[in-house]
Amino acid sequence: MTEYFRSIHAAATFNAEKAAKADLFVGRQLFVGLNCFEPGQSQKVHVHAGADKFYLVMTGKARMTVGEETREVGPGTVVWAPADLPHGVAQALERTVILVAIAPPPAAVTRPAAP
Repeated sequence: MTEYFRSIHAAATFNAEKAAKADLFVGRQLFVGLNCFEPGQSQKVHVHAGADKFYLVMTGKARMTVGEETREVGPGTVVWAPADLPHGVAQALERTVILVAIAPPPAAVTRPAAP
């Protein structure tokens, strides 16, 4: 049996204390996972240096931030956070499952050497 197929519903997990994450695929060129939020939970605004990221809202509703813009999003919404642009989940308004993908994966990003 290969590792090429995953069930989002089977992988989704929730934690009453903080947002939960579940890795679906981790490759050299791409990371795909789930971020699962209970109402009121958030993901602080952060940056991925040299890595583009997108979020696909699978279920629920949340307020998300990319750059200076915050919007309410729901199922079927795709949110793109280009490399080096701050982004995050300001607040989950309902129980929410978001598929996330980062290319290249955070561990694969090569940072320039310090002068």
